[in-house]
Amino acid sequence: MAKKKEVTVEEKLRALYDLQLIDSRVDEIKNVRGELPLEIEDLEDEIVGLNKRLTNLDDDVTSLKNEISAKKLVIEEAKGLVKKYNEQQKKVRNNREFNSLTKETEYQELEIELAEKRIKEFKAKIEQKNEVIAATKENIAKQEDLLKHKSAELNDIMGDTVKEEELLLKKSDEYADLIDDHLLKAYKRIRSTVKNGLAVVSIERGASGGSFFTIPPQRQVEIASRKKIITDEHSGRILVDGALAEEEKEKIDKLLS
Repeated sequence: MAKKKEVTVEEKLRALYDLQLIDSRVDEIKNVRGELPLEIEDLEDEIVGLNKRLTNLDDDVTSLKNEISAKKLVIEEAKGLVKKYNEQQKKVRNNREFNSLTKETEYQELEIELAEKRIKEFKAKIEQKNEVIAATKENIAKQEDLLKHKSAELNDIMGDTVKEEELLLKKSDEYADLIDDHLLKAYKRIRSTVKNGLAVVSIERGASGGSFFTIPPQRQVEIASRKKIITDEHSGRILVDGALAEEEKEKIDKLLS
């Protein structure tokens, strides 16, 4: 990795404040999007789950129809055997053979009765499954319509901001490269713990931005000298003087315009 060039404290402060301005603008863009990306992701996951459920239901119906077909074959085979045994009973020579054929006939008739009962049960289950399938399809259509609406809404927002965000992220990397790793880590740590992600603030009316605590005049002079990195003892934010802040705001505004 190439060694970063030596930069002055003032250049670091300017780079830090530029980075803060850029990151704050990215935050604004993300806030405009709000929860839309997460809502869209949740909808997509839900639709995938519903389609999987629909596939499973269709498979269940197919399996039940196959069961019905199998039971119909059992019935046909049993009816064939009943007919065969009835014909054989006409030719028997003794009661033992007649009674044996009668038992076989009764057994096959029970098989037919049981198969017909199972067919009714399977048909009832198919009817229930079809009701769930219809409801699931209706739900999928509803969620897909909602997804389409939210995706269009997000695309409208993205269309207005995507180019700007790409530029901001590119510039963020450029300014971050001017800051040593230790300071950059500190910036990110402060930014993640303070309100509105403001890790670098300027002095406003004698107090640090976002704070009501007054900064002593001597401390303000030190900050304005831009000779060292100074943080607000109350909030932990990195402080820059108002003049530097205005200059960097103008620069970033021109960059983004």
